[in-house]
Amino acid sequence: MTNTPKHSVSRRSFFTRTAGLGAALAGGTVFGMALNDSNPAGAATTTSTNATAALSIPTLLSPTVTSGVSVYALDMETGTHDVLAGTSSSTYGFNGSYLGPTMQWTNGESVQLNITNNLGAESTVHFHGAHVPAKYDGGPQLAFASGSTWSPAFTVNQEAATLWYHPHALGTTAEQIAKGLAGMIIVSDSSTASADLPSDYGVDDIPIILQCLAVDSSGDIKYNLSGYNSSSSLEFPVICNGTNVDATTLTFTATKKRTRVRFLNASLADIITVSRTDGGTMTQIATEQGYLNASEDVTSIRLVAGERAEVYMELTAAVTLQAVITTGWVKGGSGTYDFLTITPSATDTPVTLPTALNTITRYDTSSFTARTINLQASGTTMEINGVAGTTLSAMTSNMITTTVGSKEIWTINNTTQLEHSFHLHDVPFQIISVNGTAPTGAYLGWKDIVEVTGGSVVKIAMEFTDYYDTTYMYMLHCHIAPHEDEGMMLGLMVES
Repeated sequence: MTNTPKHSVSRRSFFTRTAGLGAALAGGTVFGMALNDSNPAGAATTTSTNATAALSIPTLLSPTVTSGVSVYALDMETGTHDVLAGTSSSTYGFNGSYLGPTMQWTNGESVQLNITNNLGAESTVHFHGAHVPAKYDGGPQLAFASGSTWSPAFTVNQEAATLWYHPHALGTTAEQIAKGLAGMIIVSDSSTASADLPSDYGVDDIPIILQCLAVDSSGDIKYNLSGYNSSSSLEFPVICNGTNVDATTLTFTATKKRTRVRFLNASLADIITVSRTDGGTMTQIATEQGYLNASEDVTSIRLVAGERAEVYMELTAAVTLQAVITTGWVKGGSGTYDFLTITPSATDTPVTLPTALNTITRYDTSSFTARTINLQASGTTMEINGVAGTTLSAMTSNMITTTVGSKEIWTINNTTQLEHSFHLHDVPFQIISVNGTAPTGAYLGWKDIVEVTGGSVVKIAMEFTDYYDTTYMYMLHCHIAPHEDEGMMLGLMVES
């Protein structure tokens, strides 16, 4: 089966975001857009013949087991990597020069991470989507100096999910993520769904880390407003598992008939919508915080910065996946990229999957404590509830305080006309409504990130469980990383 690669004719020039785009997006419902729009960017395309290269699968990091504790070693390193074809960029990575290995945890497992900072700069490592005590969450309070090692230890305490890890220090998050500090975490459990779904890492369970970066002609990776405005000819390469796919379609041979794919959008800001070039369906089985009640056949998956999703496909012929890039910040990528062709070569008979994957009871929020979260901007300073979280003192003196057992409904008001990707640490939440419209399909699943388009109002509900502290905070923030660095972050203290 031959698929025609498609690429935006404007790929090598920047795309300037306007306030009007945010306003236009706010007028619609995000749910239909996410599941059904196969080309939301509306990008002009040209026909070309792509080169091919084998899909690179991130290494599965093996722990050492000491007294029943799985110990993982991560070194934060500097290096170089070609994010533009033939042009070397200064980069960061975990246990290498760019990106990091995959960690596989099991619910109930005791884990320890020995993370050594060799960056020459302060950093943290946040376990995005993990339900862990605040003192191990990796927020800005837990920054550690270059040359030192941080060793959080905890018991994995959540159902199967696709998580990721990345830095979270004040003012440097965007730079360190953009330069390559990101990796996937797979949490498994003992559920029937986990037993029956594909789980052989790199064989029928495939991690896909997608990024859209901003890079100048010398290879310098940009990550803040001055960098994005430094040149009128920035390039915005699309990267899949560390490989530039601007003119290359990666290939993977599926040796099992049912192939599970875990998608992560690790971009700073841009929105990535994944679909099949033939218009066929993928079967979505999970959002970023776990399995859906039942699988959903979808034609596309829309992922804002930091968001994840899991699908599977049962293929009888080769299928090519494409990524539509939509700018999420002041400038960014645009266009359609054929990034992966999966070719089946299997004779096995997949097991019959259970009809129910999970049991998610929707919240009755009538008695929940209500809060309002205002996403605001003052010039180039980003704020939550009038606070710019650019210092620890600002966040601690204005933090939200709640208690274990508290059930809450938050109204998130985007008072700007900018795109925001709202992320809550500690516990998963349910989307209650977007602009007054109740969610459908996969958006009924557990979440830790939600898109909040310009001028929109999103309601979410959650229950704070298990962990409390009076010293260490969790965070709530925009996961458009430059917005976070510019102040759109607030502390959350969960007390007993």
